[in-house]
Amino acid sequence: MENKNSIKHPSAYKIISIVVIVILAILFTFPLYWIITGSFKTNAAINSTTPIWWPKEWTLANYQKLFSRQTAPLFQFNIPFSSLITGSRDLKLTLTGPTVPAAVRWLINTVFMAIMSMILTCITASMAGYALAKKRFVGRQLLFTLIVCAMALPKQVILIPLLREMSSLNLYNTIWAVIFPIVGWPFGVFLMKQFSEGVPSEMLEAAQIDGASEAKTFLQIVVPMIKPGIGALAIFTFINSWNDYFMQLIMLSSTSNLTISLGIAKLQAENATDFGLIMAGAALAALPIIIVFLLFQKYFTKGITMGAVKG
Repeated sequence: MENKNSIKHPSAYKIISIVVIVILAILFTFPLYWIITGSFKTNAAINSTTPIWWPKEWTLANYQKLFSRQTAPLFQFNIPFSSLITGSRDLKLTLTGPTVPAAVRWLINTVFMAIMSMILTCITASMAGYALAKKRFVGRQLLFTLIVCAMALPKQVILIPLLREMSSLNLYNTIWAVIFPIVGWPFGVFLMKQFSEGVPSEMLEAAQIDGASEAKTFLQIVVPMIKPGIGALAIFTFINSWNDYFMQLIMLSSTSNLTISLGIAKLQAENATDFGLIMAGAALAALPIIIVFLLFQKYFTKGITMGAVKG
């Protein structure tokens, strides 16, 4: 009897676990399914009193509205030192690309913002975390304590000083005004410090004895060992910057500099409640996040697992 029970219990536990995981997966993916299918529904199907789980009539009208309401240049930036050519500080030369649907420009702005935030945050956080974990200097504990305290500081508290700082640097109403505040993310420094703690000090001392420079030691020894943490931080930063609607709303104003979420919100304000337009924009905005998650999924899973083992 004992042998039979020992055989039955693991299989029953496994079946229950699989069922629970499948149910949770369906619950978490259902909003994405509803948004994608809803973006191809007609207004009558979307506003129907009874839910229509699968579109009976597929239409691209929502995407046509999204890409036809407004236009903007594909790219636009000021030529460096153009004031020297024009002879005036207020008159600058601007390089402007061809005119495209505004939604395309908004999507490019958002992707650029998220990717640059991800790259810069991973670079700065990995270096700062390594220094706090493996280097001994005066005020190290105090600095780390301030970083941990900054994690609990709401962004709204520093909003006015941050806005004035971006204005004084002539970065207001540019994508960089949204990127730079994200780069100094205290959570990123904290996460990379925890991963850097696992780097053996003996390996760093051996590299130093062999004559390796700090840059070579960091790039060839430390970075490969904390790569799972960098992958996890990359996903966190990408999603955080992509969804940071509040900062985008404060820092961006002109149509050509909007992100996809801000652009959809402005279209929505102009055209009353159009759920088809909202779903089309949300489906378009969700696509890059899904791609990034699939690319970094291996590092993300490994990073979370290592963090759990470290306790």
